[in-house]
Amino acid sequence: MFFSLIAIAAVIALFVIISRQQTRIGLIERELGALRSLVLSGVPQPTPKTGEATEGAPAEAPVAAVTFAAPPATEAAPDEAAATTPDAPRAEAPAQAGGGTPSEPAEPAQSAQPAAPAEAAAPAMAARDVETALGTRWAVWVGGVALALGGLFLIRYTIEAGIFGPGVRLAMAGILGLVLVGGAEFIRRTGFRVPVQGAAGAYIPSILTAAGAFILFGTVYAAHGIYGFIGPALAFTLLGAIGVAAIAASLVHGLALAGIGLVGAMVTPALVASQAPNPWALFVYLAIVLAATAAIARIRDWKALVAAAFAGTGIWTILYMTDAPEVNLAAVLFISLATLAVLTFVWLSRRDEVEPGFDWPSIAPGFFVALTALGLSVDPVFAKAGDALHGAVLLAALVAAALYRPRALPLVFAAGLATVLIYLGIIPPATIGADALDVGLGAEPLATSDTLTFRIGVALGVIFIAAGFWAARRFAAAAHVRAASWAAWGVIAPLVVLTALWLTFGDIDHDLGYALPALLLALLFSAGGEWIARGEEPPLSGGPAVSFALAGAGVSGLLMLHMAFGSGWTTVLLGAAAVVPALATRWRSYPVLGWLAVGAAVAVLVRVAFDPTIVGAAALSRTPVFNWLLPGYGVPALAFGFAAWQLARTTNGRPRLAMEAASALFALLAVAMLVRHAMHGGVIDTGPVTLAEQAIYTLIALGAGAILVAIDLRSPSSVLRYGSMAAGVISAGLIVIQHFAVLNPLVTDESTGTIPFFNLLFLAYLLPAVAAGALALYVRDKRPRWYAAMLALVASLLAFAYATLSVRRLFKGEFIGLWSGLGQLETYTYSALWLVIGVALLTAGVWLRSQVLRIASAVLIAVAVLKVFLFDMSELEGVLRALSFIGLGAVLIGIGLFYQRLLTRAARER
Repeated sequence: MFFSLIAIAAVIALFVIISRQQTRIGLIERELGALRSLVLSGVPQPTPKTGEATEGAPAEAPVAAVTFAAPPATEAAPDEAAATTPDAPRAEAPAQAGGGTPSEPAEPAQSAQPAAPAEAAAPAMAARDVETALGTRWAVWVGGVALALGGLFLIRYTIEAGIFGPGVRLAMAGILGLVLVGGAEFIRRTGFRVPVQGAAGAYIPSILTAAGAFILFGTVYAAHGIYGFIGPALAFTLLGAIGVAAIAASLVHGLALAGIGLVGAMVTPALVASQAPNPWALFVYLAIVLAATAAIARIRDWKALVAAAFAGTGIWTILYMTDAPEVNLAAVLFISLATLAVLTFVWLSRRDEVEPGFDWPSIAPGFFVALTALGLSVDPVFAKAGDALHGAVLLAALVAAALYRPRALPLVFAAGLATVLIYLGIIPPATIGADALDVGLGAEPLATSDTLTFRIGVALGVIFIAAGFWAARRFAAAAHVRAASWAAWGVIAPLVVLTALWLTFGDIDHDLGYALPALLLALLFSAGGEWIARGEEPPLSGGPAVSFALAGAGVSGLLMLHMAFGSGWTTVLLGAAAVVPALATRWRSYPVLGWLAVGAAVAVLVRVAFDPTIVGAAALSRTPVFNWLLPGYGVPALAFGFAAWQLARTTNGRPRLAMEAASALFALLAVAMLVRHAMHGGVIDTGPVTLAEQAIYTLIALGAGAILVAIDLRSPSSVLRYGSMAAGVISAGLIVIQHFAVLNPLVTDESTGTIPFFNLLFLAYLLPAVAAGALALYVRDKRPRWYAAMLALVASLLAFAYATLSVRRLFKGEFIGLWSGLGQLETYTYSALWLVIGVALLTAGVWLRSQVLRIASAVLIAVAVLKVFLFDMSELEGVLRALSFIGLGAVLIGIGLFYQRLLTRAARER
């Protein structure tokens, strides 16, 4: 009873508020009419004097306030018929909110007014805005909700009080809903409009219609679900009719009512239960609701509404496929195709010609139709029954719809992604690698692979190629993004299908049956890219669509080589293939050609990283130099060098620098791998690196640095410049870490050889010292000073190490480990040797004018002095101790005299 009283009070309050607002609206309309007459007559209004007060001033204040909201004088009288829709108030809002126009004669008078009254009017306007919101928008919204709840509470009260039976109660509720809908239509037809700015959302007819539709929904559901007065068929029909009617009524009542109707229509199948569900009834009903919603949304351009309708239809389709005990595939195919038909012929009708870009509501149907096709193709229940054909039909329909309506571009992405996922799912995990995927050897693929899958894959590949390249050519001149999207999926989908079929049905090591289709794809993609390029504006500019097509040709060529040849020939031919796009730049200036050569280099690098022996460790010959390592690394190095040379004469961009770096890298790898092969008896394994092998790597790096400097002088390049410096820095790092610390014979006690001079110390220390010193001299005026100084310092340290270790070998023999101790004569010899080396470095520094060598000399002599005073004094005895100090003193005095003469000569020259 309490809730009923609240509802009745709310209804009474609503009508009181409406009547008061109608009275105020009539007064405002009369004042606006009088003001319009004055403006049209052109009679100037007298300006009141400052401080003048009349009794009529308060009464005139509303009129003065209204002048700021008066429409322009040239504006025609508002159309009453147009004002009956909720969009009409929004269209009038700018005119109502605008200020005066140039035709207003009162502007000079207004300029004479002081600013204080305008400032004082601001709080009054704010208060009036709050009053308007309370009296127009909030009152109407709360009133609409109160009406809907009032109907439900009234039914509840009659139930609790037992006043009427169920039939009478439902009849009363239905009558209330119809009265609300009829009253809303009556108010709309009698010329109701919202004259207040900002109150368009409080359009009373739409609120009443929504409340009536809500009550009618509840009444029909109660009649079926609670009391069982009507059967499922009639309830289903009535609920659907109410929903569709609400959607149709939204043409005059706004988007909110359309949303209510759509929600009710989509929820209807869940509210009506049946002992024998009929999928055809469900999907025909959904198709009707979808078509009606799309038609209404197209008229009013309600994108969110149509997207919600597509999403609701798709959700019902997926729920039916997952929950139904026996799926009717014909019904599923019907609703999916009906969805695409509504999108193509209803929603996108006459929209492609006026709107650029893509239609984002198309994402919803594309996603759900593609998901349906994916389920039919991957789910074992459907796939084993041959239902993958239905999925293929849906994928083809997606492509066809996107072709017919270019703005439905999301359909292409949906079809392409579904195709890729389907055919990736048929690949057996053991083919890729059970260990890599963390599955057992007996793991089954996600999708069924059979003859039908094979044939469908071929058909889908042809469809994507034909549609993708035709559409890319069609849009290449005006819509680059659209053309690139079509070209991309025209390449990606066929390549994924071919790869999946090969890994599933073919021989992974060698299969000419799949190599020929891969070669055909490479030729088709190349020809297609050229065909698209001729349709560009300007022609042959090599835009994104052409890039995708030629990139697909490159990937197809890679697959063809792997399918047709063994691992050794694949690596060699793939490296040589980098020459092809580089040569193509002589005739076409497509930007992608240089990057295709870079892609070939990356592919070869990945292959050698996966298998450094090129043909496998078991198949690699033990013959030094002349084995698969030579062509496996040498041919790519030569091909990359030629490609860089060719690109330097045509495009001369970043691909050229990348190819130069790749050529230098593979040349170094070739020499290094041949050295390791020879040093390890023809076996490439993970055994430890010896000092001799490391010395060869160091010499290679130093030599590569010198070669890159020489090439850079003839053909300047940032890659060669920084690459040569990187080679020198890497060499210095290897020397410090490997030669002096990790692999030092003093630490490892490795055999230095039995030959007195040409032994391990000669290879590991003296030759690198000579090479580093020669490189430091060569780059003195060609590279930064710090780089030349670093190489000179490294050369000095290597020479010092060679001399010291040679003395150690002279006293200890083949094995010179530290744990064998030091003799007194050996200790004295080190002191004398270091002093001699210090003097030699000083002489070389003065002769070469190298400050680094002179500093190194000073450091070494200082170390010798410390050794004599701290170590020799305690360890040496007798004549050796005396000779040690005598020699040190003589050397230091000689150095002093040398510097005195040097400084004297320098002073005379000044």
